[in-house]
Amino acid sequence: QVQLVESGGGLVQAGGSLRLSCVATGRTFSPYFMSWFRQVPGAEREFVAGISWSGSSQYYADFVKGRFTISKDNAKNTMYVQMNNLKPEDTAVYYCALVYDAVTPPGSSDYDYWGQGTQVTVSS
Repeated sequence: QVQLVESGGGLVQAGGSLRLSCVATGRTFSPYFMSWFRQVPGAEREFVAGISWSGSSQYYADFVKGRFTISKDNAKNTMYVQMNNLKPEDTAVYYCALVYDAVTPPGSSDYDYWGQGTQVTVSS
């Protein structure tokens, strides 16, 4: 079993920055693909960014390109997303997710494990 724990969320003004972290614990077997998703009430969970096992490949949703940077430290089993120039529309609960046997971001239903989420609120 794998547990994913996010941290780093909070309240920030528009134009500000936050860095989210996601630590994977338990019986993790490499390689695996990890992603960040977000969700607002009443909407479906949407893909934000994903990163390959080696970290050499990153994928971003169009609405975060140039503002968010995903990275990981395999030695610490930790994934990050640096979020800059935050906008009020970035307000959401952010989730990390892990999937085995993937080299590109699959659909949300294909992920094997999810974190509990961390709230990000951007004030205008």
